[in-house]
Parts: sequence; structure tokens; C-alpha cells
Amino acid sequence: MPLLLQSNVLPQSNLSLTLWRCAPLSASGIALLLIGLSHGAAAQAPAPQAQPAPATKAKTKTAAVSTSSQSAQSSGGSAIVMLVNDEPVTAYEVDQRARLAALSSNIGAKAQENFQRLVKDESTNTKLKAILEETIKANQGKTREQIIAVFEQRKQQFALGLQKQAMDSARSSVIPQHRKDALEEIIEEKLKIQEARKLGIEVTDEGANATIKSIADRNKQTPDQFAQNLRGMGVDIETMKARFKSNYAWRDVIRRKFAAQISINQRDVDKLVAATADGAEDLVELQVQKLTLPLPAAIDQGGMTKRLAEADSLRQKFRSCSTAQSLVKDVAGAKFEEAKYVKPSAIAEPTRSMLLAAKDGEMVPPQISAGGVDIYALCARRTGKGDETKRAAAAQEVQSREFELLAKRHLRDLRQDAHIEKRS
Repeated sequence: MPLLLQSNVLPQSNLSLTLWRCAPLSASGIALLLIGLSHGAAAQAPAPQAQPAPATKAKTKTAAVSTSSQSAQSSGGSAIVMLVNDEPVTAYEVDQRARLAALSSNIGAKAQENFQRLVKDESTNTKLKAILEETIKANQGKTREQIIAVFEQRKQQFALGLQKQAMDSARSSVIPQHRKDALEEIIEEKLKIQEARKLGIEVTDEGANATIKSIADRNKQTPDQFAQNLRGMGVDIETMKARFKSNYAWRDVIRRKFAAQISINQRDVDKLVAATADGAEDLVELQVQKLTLPLPAAIDQGGMTKRLAEADSLRQKFRSCSTAQSLVKDVAGAKFEEAKYVKPSAIAEPTRSMLLAAKDGEMVPPQISAGGVDIYALCARRTGKGDETKRAAAAQEVQSREFELLAKRHLRDLRQDAHIEKRS
């Protein structure tokens, strides 16, 4: 009969090796053992920063993964695959960037599949039997419970090693699909750094180091520990640092070149504030006038079309809020509402969005409501009683979007003007 590796099914006598050898483990028994010991940890991919330090028995595989990237230089990794304005991009850089991208890939299902395959492999059964033999030999004279306790620790170490092996294998399997994007990313980063240097912007490690320290702090690690864990997964910390350095340098480039061109449009701020409001308050108030033309007694398509045409004609004649009332003096049944400040939420869509986007002194297209055909004019706007910090945040967001748009255009222009030569 199969012998499961659980403390309550070990032989009741003297844990004889003869009994162990004649009762090999079943694959299902090993699976229950390992999954139980790991508390389900293999079912999801742990964050790279939170990876546990591998146990002694798992060091061989860890070293293999780390060495694969470190030895890339000596195995063709230093080969130049691209020139970006005569600055080389090596195969090692591309491999490292692809590995970094693979760390954020969704590989949980693949890692679990690899783990289950390892569990069912006969070699796993053989290794577990060897661990038991070593444990018994090393603990002669101890009680059954003491030997079981030592063996449980060894089994957990072994399970953690299998988990890491499964994760490393899953990551390695997705690295090839990231290589193309990795190369494109490196090309753009070279252009960003080159542009920064051209403008006399000093490119330093300061910002990148601060960001890495922040990530390490959130994971309760020192920067050196974080770098070591990253290296254990085949990625040099310098690869991550290079990405952060280019981002900081590029931010300074865009600010220096385009800061004078950025002007915050209050209408855009108002629209963003209104779009993100929770409905309990409006941080901007609109001063509006409203003209209402009555609907015909008999509502039909022809009558509605005619009334909408009349409303649009009045809109074309609109010049300012001071003369709006005169537009309806000859329209039977038409109503005019004096300008007053209202919250945007009090106005139905799509009129609300049109008013938020309108300029002061502009009349928006007519809309049909229960009261007739309404034509709103925006006379002015003012900040409401809401939290000013929200408007400030909205203004910052509008500015960031403008900078992002200009950054994309500038990078596209640099890419078009660059001399990019593929070498392999």
C-alpha cells in the first residue's frame, strides 16, 4: 500500500528503511503533502519583492537562474543588436529587460501547472525518500516525534524549493514574448537620455535610488535585500534603475522644453472636477440663462422638427447674456429665466456636459425636455464651496495630461529623426 508522507501514517515501530522502501509514495500523496505544507502558496505568483529566501536544498536551481543572466555577457550577451544614434544596445540589455517584464506577467496558472507536474514526477518521490533516509540516519537515538518534527521541516524546505523552481520555469517561458517590447523600450530610453544630455540635463541615480528604496521599504527590505531577491530571479537591479533614470530624465526634458506652452484651461478643470464628483457636491457653479419654447399641442415629427429649427435659429442670433431676453419677445408662449448660479448636477445631461465645455457667453444647442425645447446660455462660472484641494488636484491632472501629450509627440519626433541600425 502507498505510504503518504504525513506524520500520522509513518510506521508505528522503528521507522525502518526496509518498510519505507517496500512502500513507495504515491503521486497523490506527495501532492497532498506539498500543497498542504505550502498553505496554497503555489496557487498564486508572489510579488518579486516579497519572495522568501530559498532554502538550502533549493539553492542549486536559484543559482542556475541567477547565473543564466550573469553569464549572458560571456555567452554572446555582449553582442550589439542595435545602434541608436551610434549608441549600442546589447543582447544582454534586451534579455534583462525582457526578464524584468516577465516578473510582472500573470504566471500564476502556469506556475501551478509546473508545480503539479513536479509533484507527480517520480524523481520527486525519490528525493523525498532520500530526505527521509538522511533524516533518520542523522537523528539516531531520538524519539519518533522528534524525527517526525525534523522531517516535517525538511519537507517544507523541499516544497518551497519546488515552488521556486515552478515559478522560475513559468517566468522563463514568457521571456521570449517580451523581447520585442523590451527592445522598443530600450530604444526609447536611449533617445530620452540622449535628449536630456543634449539639453544639459544631468542624468543621475538619485531619483532612481529613491524609488527603489521606496519599493524596498514597502516590502520591509533594505535596498540591498531587494536587489538580492531580484538577482535571485535573474534580473540585475541596474536594469530596473535604468528604467527609472530615463523616466526622471525625460520628465525634466519635457518640463524644460514645454513648460511655457502649458496653460491650464479652467473649463477642462471644471469638466474633470464634475466628472469625478461624488454627487454630494459640485466644486464649480455655472451662471446660466434658459430660454424655453413650448412644444406644439399635437406632437408629431413635423411639429417637433419645426420647433427645434426655431430654437436653433434663436441660438444663431444669440450674441450675449445681456440681450438674450429680447430673443423670445416675439415667440408665443416662450419663457425666459434670468441668469442664476446653479450646480452642474442640477442640469440634465447632455446639457450639463455641453455647458461645462462651453465658453463664457456661449449658448449651447437646444434640447427637448418635459417643459419644452430648452436653450441654455453660459454667462459665467465660479468656484463652488467644495474643497479647493480637489480643484488643485484636478488642475494638476489636467497639466499632467498636457505634458503627456507633448511628451508622446516629442518622442515620436525624436524617433523619426534618429539613426537606428539593426545589427543582428
